[in-house]
Amino acid sequence: MKKCGYCGSRILIGGTRDGERIFCSSACQKKCVLVDIMDQVPQEVVQKYVREIHAGKCPKCQGEGPVEANISYQVWSALIVTSWRSNPEICCRTCGVKSKIKYTLFSAVCGWWGLPWGLILTPIQIGRNVFGLFTKPNPAQPSAQLEALLRNELAEKVIAERKKRKTVSA
Repeated sequence: MKKCGYCGSRILIGGTRDGERIFCSSACQKKCVLVDIMDQVPQEVVQKYVREIHAGKCPKCQGEGPVEANISYQVWSALIVTSWRSNPEICCRTCGVKSKIKYTLFSAVCGWWGLPWGLILTPIQIGRNVFGLFTKPNPAQPSAQLEALLRNELAEKVIAERKKRKTVSA
């Protein structure tokens, strides 16, 4: 099964291609461009940043970590239109569980109403959330998904700094 080149979620249907890489959405594809910028940052800097975030406080609730990548899945449908997506967040396990429950309930209410994709994708997205509720990450080590998301965050900071320098020098 294909995996998104940015967030790491599994791609069941569709996806967006960019050369050899495939993404779950165009949003992930755009964010992955930032990862290419991160290839310029030394691996030691990235690893240090990932360890600091992983061991720090939750950015959502300010509670104790470990902080990890939590991906929730949703689907909604209306007759012939069905939309589904993944929602990656960097947060503690408690906040991640709350998001998964929220999107599971949303999908259970709003996902079924489209033919045929609503009927097909709703149980899949709900199942992915339920599976995530019972899958615990290793609290001693950051996941590859967390590293990917934080690499993107660092790349955004590099781009912002470059823009700031150009503005100041202009």
